[in-house]
This record gives sequence, structure tokens and C-alpha cells, in this order.
Amino acid sequence: MRLLETVAGHPYGAPAKQLARETGLALPTAYHLLRTLVHEGYLRRDKGLFFLGEATERLTGSGAQQKRRSTIVDLLTRWRDAIGVPLYCAVYREGEIDVVCVSDSPVHPAVEEWADFRETGHAHAVGQCLLSQLDEEARRDHLDRHPVRPVTPYTVRDAQSLLRRLERVRRMEPVIERQEYALGTVCAAIPVTIGTTAATMAISLPAHQADRLLPTARRLQAEMGRLVGSLALSISI
Repeated sequence: MRLLETVAGHPYGAPAKQLARETGLALPTAYHLLRTLVHEGYLRRDKGLFFLGEATERLTGSGAQQKRRSTIVDLLTRWRDAIGVPLYCAVYREGEIDVVCVSDSPVHPAVEEWADFRETGHAHAVGQCLLSQLDEEARRDHLDRHPVRPVTPYTVRDAQSLLRRLERVRRMEPVIERQEYALGTVCAAIPVTIGTTAATMAISLPAHQADRLLPTARRLQAEMGRLVGSLALSISI
């Protein structure tokens, strides 16, 4: 690790003798470790100088990704406790619905994923919100791969009905869904703008609290507006 840290401090590379001296390692030990690190891809050697390798770059990239994910978790936890509802964060990535994070508690449990979220985007607010942000061709492609089917008695009945509904969704307006994915549950999803990436933050409530759904979604939207930069950066992982 000391060798890696020392190499990282030399963007233009450094020879083995200099690295041994700066880390306080015996030269034979330094040579042995450097050869091992090069073999494993953590360093690369060019004209007698050592540089960080691709394996190290993957590690640092994963670390940054974990930090961004941690930011999402912290934000959702804060909003969950302040607003008193379970929260969901999702993006549309490579043609699929990807639920990045769910934050719930024993007091405010999340909806159980009893039917695959990716396969049933037509039936829940998260999926409908993401699909509403796509162009018509992308929507039809998604529905060709994941056809509309009944999930509950309240689920939209066919693709054309869903497409007409999605066309009526107003920009930056919450998408509301009532018992279409899970009986006894109502949901609202708020679109999040991240360049060309479709993303959403969503909430769920018991159906008998349906009157709270839209006001709670508006409150979440206001909270998101205060931290939109951090949220957008953290979601784009």
C-alpha cells in the first residue's frame, strides 16, 4: 500500500530506487513488491519508471462509486425520517429499470417486490415515471421487451392505454399510481433530471392514506430541489 501511495504521488512515474528510498523499504523488497504489483496490474512499468495500473484505477473508480451511493443512502434516510414514508431511487439504464436504493424502516416498510420491478414497469409509479421521460421509440421498445400484463385488478390493461397515459404526464409532475402494483398501496414518483438519464425518486403509502400521497410527494420534491446538485451527481453511478 505504501508503494502504491508513493507511486500515486509521482504522476510522471518514478524508478524503483526512488520508491524504495521514499517508502523506507530495502531495495530487494521494493523490487519484489513492484514486480508483483506490475504482474497483478496495480502498477505498470515503462522505461524503468513505475505508474499506477488499470487495476488501481478500477479500485479508485469503485471507491468513488461507493461514496456516491453512500450519499444517496444518506439523503434517502434523512428524507424518510423527516417525511415519514419509505423512499425509492431508480434510474433507466441500458434499457432496464434499475432500483438503485430503497430506504425504509419497521415503522415505514417498503413495498415488497413480489413481481420483478424490471418486468412490471407499466404497473408501478417508478416505472411509469421513468418511461414517461423516454421518447416514444424507447417506450415502445421497452414494452415490446416487457409486455403490459395484469399485476392487480387495477393495473393498466394494455400498452396503448399506458402510452396514452404517459403522453399526458406533465414535465416534472409527480406520477401517481394507486394499487396497480400492490393491493393496499399507493405510490408517487418524481422525475429527476440528470442530463439525458431518466431517473426518479418515489414514495409509497398504505391505500387508506391516499389523501397524503400528493402533498407528501410535493414535500419531497421541495426537499430534493434544495439538494438537486448532490442528488444528481450521486444518482449518476
